[in-house]
Order: sequence, then structure tokens, then C-alpha cells
Amino acid sequence: MPHLTNPTRRRPVDVSWTTTTGLVAGVTVDAACGDPRRGHPVAGFGRAAHTLERRWWADSKPRGALFTTVCVAVPVAVGALIERTLSQPTTSTGSDRPATALPVAVRIATTAAATWVVLGGRSLTREATLLARSLESGDLDAARARLPHLCGRDPHPLDTAGLARATVESVAENTSDAVVAPLVWGGVAGLPGLVGYRAVNTLDAMVGHRSERYRNFGWAAARLDDAANLVPARLAGVLTAAAAPLVGGRPRDALRAWRHGAHRHPSPNAGVVEAAFAGALHRTLGGRTVYPYGVDERPTLGTGPEVTTADIRRATRLSQAVSVGALVTVVAARAAATTLLRRRRRKQP
Repeated sequence: MPHLTNPTRRRPVDVSWTTTTGLVAGVTVDAACGDPRRGHPVAGFGRAAHTLERRWWADSKPRGALFTTVCVAVPVAVGALIERTLSQPTTSTGSDRPATALPVAVRIATTAAATWVVLGGRSLTREATLLARSLESGDLDAARARLPHLCGRDPHPLDTAGLARATVESVAENTSDAVVAPLVWGGVAGLPGLVGYRAVNTLDAMVGHRSERYRNFGWAAARLDDAANLVPARLAGVLTAAAAPLVGGRPRDALRAWRHGAHRHPSPNAGVVEAAFAGALHRTLGGRTVYPYGVDERPTLGTGPEVTTADIRRATRLSQAVSVGALVTVVAARAAATTLLRRRRRKQP
């Protein structure tokens, strides 16, 4: 008996182009508005994870690994379920009409909203600019009060040069963590990639540092964050080198600083982007870094003079250029992958 094909069989909707459009829309909203002012979902996730951490904490790597797995798996599963639901055709009850997809606008808006929520590009450059204004006006107390919005360092012992250096280093690292990496994972895995990466990065900020409490419990979160940022950080380094002329630098200086200094940094990923920023800005980064839980002696990155207050604005311009480059790269990569898949399908019998 010949195989019969059911003409009314429902087929999942191709969401590849709607994901790309949603990513672009989300970046646009973030650039215009910054983070949501109230009810930020990432803050809600952080509170839930903190509650779970207080109940599950033990000075144990296996317990920390279980905590990390649960905290990441839940948002990824929810994201995958939403994306699957949005890709399924729907039909009205009792209707003989063929199944139709949910409105395209719904799929695009969902991805755009998730992208907006997980990105931090506008907030990053805004906080850095406000801190620069405080330093320019000589208000060190205001600058110290604003530094915790950018990083976890202890601001109290820092003078003007120390605050400027901390800000530029934070702008460099967070350009990769808060912009490039979410876009890469959104481009690779859509909605689950966006929310999953933000969960990983948030956990690393919460428990992934080297304090006595989290040295073992936060080990899994820190290592997972290292793995998730491995490719994005290197893309950010390449884009930083490419954008160096926009801030008066040279690509070869950024690449040289990356090659000579990144491997000496305690972070396998932050070292890449901080070194590339140092070379692109022709400034020296690194050195003694004070955290509430201890002191890190960071390697020197770059070969230029010390960072000044004026370099903060240069760093924010560089960050914005890298962010645009990341979006263009992700969109181009998704377009190329979609075209390749379509060609392969056409060749199949």
C-alpha cells in the first residue's frame, strides 16, 4: 500500500527569522530604555536563587553543583517550553480551517522582551558615564557610592585613578558578559539560550567569587560561567581590536596586549577583553584589586600610561561599538546558517 500523506498534518513554524528580528528589536529597546525600572525578572531570579542558596548551602562542591544545575535548568526549560509553544500551529476549536501559527508579532515580541531583559548595554554605559561625571566634578564620595553599580570591588580605598581604572575594567568585562555573550547565546539557542546564559552569569556574580563561604559551593557556578563565556569573550576581543581606531587606538596594539597579557589574568575570559581594551585605549590596566573578601594582585595589561577620568568616556564609546559589532556578527551568522540549512534541505530527496 502506498504511503499516504496527511495534508492537514500540522508542522512547526520556522522561527529562525523571527528570533533574529526579536534579537535586533531587543537590542534596540535596550539602547533606548536601558534595564526595566521595576519588576526586573533577573532581580526576581536572583531573589529566588538567594532563597534556595540559604537553604541548600554547604561547604561542598557537589552541593553547589546541584544548586547551579537546578537554578539554570529551570529557566532553560521554561524558555524552551515557551519557544516550542510559539512555534506550534494553532486552530480554533470546532473550526475546519487549517492550522495557523501564532501571530508573528507575538513570537518577535517574546524574543525581543527576553533580549531586552537579559542585556545590560545601556545601563552599563550610563552608570560608567555618571561615575565619570562625579570624578570630573571632583566628587569622590559620589563616585565611590556609584562604583558598586558596576562591580563588586571595595570602593573606599580608591582614589580618582583607582576609580577610573576600576570603571574601565568593569566596562570592558561587562561589555562581554552583559552584551556580547547574551547575543551569542541568543543567536545559538534562541529564547532558552538567552535566559539560560543570564541565569549562569547571575549565579556567578552571586556565588562564583573566591570568598571563604563560596570557594567550594560556588565552584560549579564559576566554572560554568567560564565555559559559557569562552567564545563570547574572544569575539569581544576581536571586535575590540577592530573598533580600536574609533577611540584613537590601533588594532594591532589591542591584539598584542591580548596575546601578551590575557593568559596571566586570573579569569580566562575577563583577561581577554580587559587586555584588548587596554591595548585599544593605549592604557595600562590591572594591578592591586581590593574586594570585600580579599585582595587580588592582577597582572599589568597593556603598555600605555595609567587610566584617567577621560578614558572612561572613551571606554564607553568602545563598548558601544563592540556591542553593535556583536549584533551584526550574530545576525550575519544566523543568516548564513539558515541559508546553508535551506540548501541542504533542497538537496535531500
